[in-house]
Amino acid sequence: MDLFFQDPSVIPLPPEEVRIQEMNVKPYPDGKRVRVRVELDPFQKRPSLEMTILNAQAEPVAQARVIETMAHTLEMTMHLREEQPGGEYIFHCLLYYQDAPTPEAVESVVEYPSPKVVDQRQVSFMLTSPDGSNPVTETV
Repeated sequence: MDLFFQDPSVIPLPPEEVRIQEMNVKPYPDGKRVRVRVELDPFQKRPSLEMTILNAQAEPVAQARVIETMAHTLEMTMHLREEQPGGEYIFHCLLYYQDAPTPEAVESVVEYPSPKVVDQRQVSFMLTSPDGSNPVTETV
């Protein structure tokens, strides 16, 4: 597969060398949504991402998966599924590759091999009030 990047001097990396370069979280003023941004190394093979936001009790309150992304920078809005959002949160991102079985190998039951995790990072952030006023500080 050919992937094209803006900078011709950038060399795409093989799967085992691809890493998460940067992660940012910015809460919206309503206190119920956050904007997440993840930047990856340029890649030869399209990676997948699993993104989770955990509350202070380590319970998932937002999740998203991106399967075989074509972009090395992703931005999206994640909705916090809590009655009263607020307090400390952790945004966790897992970068992985998943090999699918070939059509010739498929007979009746398809078993996917375990994903190959190549990198993971997390960033904590704080919603200072449930109503979203005075939003946030970020820490890595």
